[in-house]
Amino acid sequence: MPSSAPPSSPRRPIAVGAGVLVAALLLGYASYSATKPSAAGPGGAPAVAESSAAPGGNTHPELLKLARRDAGDPLAAGRADAPVVMVEYADFQCGYCGKFARDTEPELMRKYVENGTLRIEWRNFPIFGAESEAAARASWAAGRQGRFWQFHAAAYADGAKEKGFGAARLRELAREAGVADLDRFDRDTRSGAARDAVARDQEEGHGLGAASTPSFLVNGRPIAGAQPMETFTEAIEAAAAEAGAGRAAGSGASEQGGRGPR
Repeated sequence: MPSSAPPSSPRRPIAVGAGVLVAALLLGYASYSATKPSAAGPGGAPAVAESSAAPGGNTHPELLKLARRDAGDPLAAGRADAPVVMVEYADFQCGYCGKFARDTEPELMRKYVENGTLRIEWRNFPIFGAESEAAARASWAAGRQGRFWQFHAAAYADGAKEKGFGAARLRELAREAGVADLDRFDRDTRSGAARDAVARDQEEGHGLGAASTPSFLVNGRPIAGAQPMETFTEAIEAAAAEAGAGRAAGSGASEQGGRGPR
């Protein structure tokens, strides 16, 4: 899949500090590098993407603020107080996003989300046109009935994107995901609230300089592309260790400060 640039309309950068500019440049370049074709495949189609994300040493503390940690967020999995938050920017028509969703994300859920180490926060980042936008809104609508992750699995199943994301197909996916009230799902998908929620996620991704999908932040450390499991393991375990060291240091300082003069 070729690298896909975001729409050309102007976007305001996220104002969370000067470090975001550095991260935007890093994530934008890494997004391009991770998704550019390494060679032409049959018929001129792009071959498998080159792997380029190196998680070590690229943490930007300012980007930690982008983790929303809303306990009621239906588009998130894991404890709100987990030491590591992975923010994922993705498009339902993106083949690499589907590969990550099928091959890597379930293992991350089992290995890190279930034991409380990791929280995954989804951001809808539709960059492939009207059907991507429609699928993003539909995923939000499914989340309103507590079925976002089931919709996510159905939309990323093998062969799902080839069937398109027209209105009838989205309703079929919602039914497959176990959405109880399909009429409400249709209304929510078309609502201004859905448009606003998706636009908020898009603004965040564009402000970071994400140039393609999937793109990730792991406790402020940018990773671009459907990288191997080992890339995410390294980033998550390093972030968990850093978070643990920070808590230990804070606890030690509190104890020392609480003793008072002897």
